[in-house]
Amino acid sequence: MRRPFAVRALAALLFATPLVGLPLLALPGPLAHAAGGPGRPAASDDTYWTPQRMRAARPASVSRSLSAPRPAADPAPPSHPFDGIPQVGTFFWTDGSNTGRFCGGTVVRSPHRDLVVTAAHCLRSPNPKRHLSFVPQYHDGIKPYGIFPVDHIYIDQRYYDLGTDAGARWDYAVVRLAAREDGTEAEEATGGFDLLPYPGYRHREVRLIGYPGNSDTTHPKPLDCASSTHRYTSTDPAAPGTFLEIACAGYIGGTSGGPFLIRDFAGYALIGVIGGYHTGGDFPDVSYSSYFTRDTLALYLHAVLGDTPAAPR
Repeated sequence: MRRPFAVRALAALLFATPLVGLPLLALPGPLAHAAGGPGRPAASDDTYWTPQRMRAARPASVSRSLSAPRPAADPAPPSHPFDGIPQVGTFFWTDGSNTGRFCGGTVVRSPHRDLVVTAAHCLRSPNPKRHLSFVPQYHDGIKPYGIFPVDHIYIDQRYYDLGTDAGARWDYAVVRLAAREDGTEAEEATGGFDLLPYPGYRHREVRLIGYPGNSDTTHPKPLDCASSTHRYTSTDPAAPGTFLEIACAGYIGGTSGGPFLIRDFAGYALIGVIGGYHTGGDFPDVSYSSYFTRDTLALYLHAVLGDTPAAPR
């Protein structure tokens, strides 16, 4: 596929100059959409993911529970359940044992209006993923904006090669979606947020949204919380790197992939997703994100251009 001049020029600019807190907005268009993807009709996934199946789905990753002790002395700001927002939703799929799984994701602005950012550890496994789809603003067993099948998954090759601990710095993924059954793209239906590379570590107010998986495997509503973030440097040699850290109560297994959001001139900007250090943390009151850099932008550009994604090797 020939890359449009505007995209090639932007790519050269991104990787030739330092970027600090610069939002990545929708690229100039029009752009040709690369062929590919599973070619699975949205109608089949919409029929498959009934309210009962969505409620029965289990977290893609469970690394912490409400019973885990919290190391910090000060109480974390509380979270509260709510009906969600259109740009944030849930990926659903069935694994090799036909068990339903879920993980959070956020629609970001893009030329084709079809990109979602999530945590790489949610989708890294090479095991088959059937009926893999995204449901914006999922809550209480309903699909208010319908369902969007997954077309391609873009994960940094280093994350595939190093794994969830050694590769924790690259625990993010950009997912390209197919259109809804009526031909509508995800961002057309829900709107999207700016993707913000090099956002800095210290923010006074960050909104954290996540879909928890309870002990009975149901997750009726997402959680919402506002708190500050700061830089956390790993003391675990098996999981090196620096990460965003936030204190918010109740973010148990299932909240992986949920967004770290800050206000910007267009509404919100995405500065992280629950993941990174120990796939998001060991305790329900402290969550982490990998730090967004040029590597994050590279995945975004690969997804925009329809390049062949990396894969386990």
